[in-house]
Amino acid sequence: MGVAKKTRKFAQMKRVIGQRDSRLKKNQMTGAVEAQKKAQAEAPKREIPQAPSSMFFMANQALGPPYSVLIDTNFLSHTVRAKLDLQTALMNLLYAKATPIITSCVMAELEKLGPKYRIALRIARDERWERLKCDHTGTYADDCIVDRVMKHRIYLVGTNDRDLKRRIRKIPGVPIVSVARGKYVIERLPDVPDSR
Repeated sequence: MGVAKKTRKFAQMKRVIGQRDSRLKKNQMTGAVEAQKKAQAEAPKREIPQAPSSMFFMANQALGPPYSVLIDTNFLSHTVRAKLDLQTALMNLLYAKATPIITSCVMAELEKLGPKYRIALRIARDERWERLKCDHTGTYADDCIVDRVMKHRIYLVGTNDRDLKRRIRKIPGVPIVSVARGKYVIERLPDVPDSR
């Protein structure tokens, strides 16, 4: 048997506990504080959001002609694909005057999408539609639309986005307009009570 070779150990230094080590007292304290915050976040919430006075059970009494329709980016692109006129198709659907409302973040999203969506952008830039300025940072339109609908339930929302539809369905009293089978369809528009 040969002699075992010993490798020389160089640059060896004393091992020191790191600043983030869980054995240090200051890190044990922050861990307890974070665990307490996590427990508070997981605790069930006991408050119920205040429903607006226009909501009667699940029917939104604030909705009435002329309707205000918040338009999403993909709703415009589906409108172009289906070769629909925005104003006349909305009037045929709702049997009343409808005002398409386009927010500045929807315009920014359309501009970002490039030349493929130039016709949808041209439709959005039409002077007949109402414009809303957004005061939030970024150009993510879904959060903006959901936030507006939560604050004021006077809007219908025009979208074909599944995620946005799912989020809006959780808000009672907000109808959703979408493009399907070459025309506009609506879900959850309350029936107009008879005035007898």
